[in-house]
Amino acid sequence: MQAKQHRFLSFASISPLAAGLLAASLAHAEAPMNVDDAGTLDRGGAKIEGAWTRDGRTHGGELVFGFSPIDALELEVGAGREREGGTHRETHLQSNGFGAKWVPFQNEKGWSLGARLDFGRTRVDPETPEQFTERRYALTGLASYRFENDQVLHLNLGAERVRADGNGSTAGTWGIGYEFPLADRLQLTLETFGAEHARPDRAVGLRYEIRPGLKVSGAIGRGDGRSFGQAGFAWEF
Repeated sequence: MQAKQHRFLSFASISPLAAGLLAASLAHAEAPMNVDDAGTLDRGGAKIEGAWTRDGRTHGGELVFGFSPIDALELEVGAGREREGGTHRETHLQSNGFGAKWVPFQNEKGWSLGARLDFGRTRVDPETPEQFTERRYALTGLASYRFENDQVLHLNLGAERVRADGNGSTAGTWGIGYEFPLADRLQLTLETFGAEHARPDRAVGLRYEIRPGLKVSGAIGRGDGRSFGQAGFAWEF
């Protein structure tokens, strides 16, 4: 989630700006976390997740649908829209993406290990002459350790490739997250995450399970001179 200064839209400036929107398709974790867990839906299960996000001057929403066709595999499709206020005009972004998470080694306690592959595309200012499309490809290794006291540690390590406006770059990515149960249905989430050559982001959030399979959540964070936050829901069925 990186909101940077507005310009009449070069690759260098829009690449971090679009990163928050592409959370719907790139390493999308269970809200309110950005660090993903090493776990999948049960075979035949499905989920719908939605979130409203604000990152600096950028705000918007996203919707994700996921399902598990076979054991240890979860597939996701997502879409979102955002606006970023600038000095001269607003920048509009529309995104969509696909993700596949494979976790062959899953345990209720101890280590679970897997990986995910993601593709995302963001169209910038689709109704103006300055429009262009950014494409992102990401491969992320996932590890989670579930303790006997129901606390969970999540580790992510990977790389992403970004292409836009005839240019491309590749950077390493990482994340560390922790979940603490505060009550029977309430969890506290803490995380720090980032990319190569960039300052890390840090966030704290809460997740509440209204009933089995239905959760609401929210988080706030700060990094690289700006604040960000989100509010969302998740329904697994």
